[in-house]
Amino acid sequence: MRRIEGRGDHVVVVGAGLAGLATAMHLAGRGRSVTVLERDAGPGGRTGRLDHGGYRLDTGPTVLTMPGIMRDTFAAVGADLDDHLRLRPLDPAYTACFADGSGLAVHADGDRMADAVRAFAGPREADGYRRLRAWLTRLHDVEFGRFVAANVDSPFGLLSGDLARLVALGGFRRLTPKIASFLHDERLQRVFSFQALYAGESPMRALALYAVISYMDTVGGVVFPEGGVAELPRAMAAAAAGAGVTFRYGEPVVSLERRGTRITAVHTGHGQRVPCDAVVLATELAVSYRLLGRTPKRPVRLRAAPSAVVLHAGLPSAAADLGHHTISFGGAWATTFDELIKTGRLMSDPSLLITRPTATDASLAPPGKELYSVLAPVPNLERGPRDWAGLAESYADELAAVVRERLLPDFVPEMRRVLSPADWAAQGMVAGTPFSYAHSFPQTGPFRPRNLPRGVSNVVLAGGGTVPGVGVPTVLLSGRLAADRVTGPEPGPRRTAIDLAAKGTP
Repeated sequence: MRRIEGRGDHVVVVGAGLAGLATAMHLAGRGRSVTVLERDAGPGGRTGRLDHGGYRLDTGPTVLTMPGIMRDTFAAVGADLDDHLRLRPLDPAYTACFADGSGLAVHADGDRMADAVRAFAGPREADGYRRLRAWLTRLHDVEFGRFVAANVDSPFGLLSGDLARLVALGGFRRLTPKIASFLHDERLQRVFSFQALYAGESPMRALALYAVISYMDTVGGVVFPEGGVAELPRAMAAAAAGAGVTFRYGEPVVSLERRGTRITAVHTGHGQRVPCDAVVLATELAVSYRLLGRTPKRPVRLRAAPSAVVLHAGLPSAAADLGHHTISFGGAWATTFDELIKTGRLMSDPSLLITRPTATDASLAPPGKELYSVLAPVPNLERGPRDWAGLAESYADELAAVVRERLLPDFVPEMRRVLSPADWAAQGMVAGTPFSYAHSFPQTGPFRPRNLPRGVSNVVLAGGGTVPGVGVPTVLLSGRLAADRVTGPEPGPRRTAIDLAAKGTP
């Protein structure tokens, strides 16, 4: 594995999102002096919070999986996750609701889930679920350590016995047919394949190896931090500061001072010069490349993932009738992904993620109130509508009407706040999407933008735009991979996702 050249005693990390925080924690735990420069007034990046009328809104991720990776990140500085953050396991992880009126509670516990599938679709499907769960576990065990949680310098670095095992498991087949080899019920196939959209791909086109995302929530389980998901970066920043990391907020980085191939200092918009031995850019990929002064040439232009519109809504508690996470599937399926990814149209029959965080933590809303967020995937700004400043509120009205028709007749928000691709673009996110670049095969693994950019000898990248990719667990891992590029990997065997998941059970 390649590392930066020269000394790496003092590292400047640009960005205090999850990737930057994880990088800082791993570097500090390995004895490096670390300074984090962040343009915003506090940590979090896209894992943000908005206080609005007594409600506390998570403006970033709402589904949190693989707590063991979080635990591992805190352990890097000798901290115990439980001392900084209380995670509550969600059971069910979510409830899937279908257009025919049926519903299925999704449990991480294998026996409970098999019983739920049997009651939902019969004994043959329950047997198929058990075989699917075993396959997901084997796939994740083979894939995680070698292909997700490791730095790879070239595609040839993947040639190993693990690659042969991944092929034998069917990892390079298409996802939907592979799931269908275990489950015949089309509704169940959706439950174990919709996660491909998190990677910006259609389940019909995605490779089966992306079923690792399904493993994370349907086997590894889903958790929720007291105070909301935005408490995670705040807790990470506190643990990092306790380990000696210096944070300088309100300091946007505007340029890098260069001597030959080395960056010798970072300059901020307030005229500060911060000397360094190495730099980790945990920023949007376009920002990182602008600071470096070059954009790598690729045979095919990078494709951004679909975006989302999120309606945050406050209602009286009497209207509450949903669990923490509900996935409301429309009747359409294949055409939905064509609309989002190919034709750039809004979903004609929307599938929605509806989160009610007050089902787990009532403190996120005023007394007697409930907080909901309704997430609808939409095309990104390169593919679909651009006038979200005028479209967002009317589309939110349509989403509220869908929720009323399908699930909650009394869903009439007293408080509402809408986030759209225009908001993500205003924060500098590529194509107005919070999901960065899609995980198509040419944009995955060693084909994804590398975290050790050419042309400089002491700069590393971290975040969802580089390896291993998008999502809270993988972004945290990107921080550890970035630290490995500075110091070399820590000695000892690398734990698998199964190890981490088992250790991370709250």
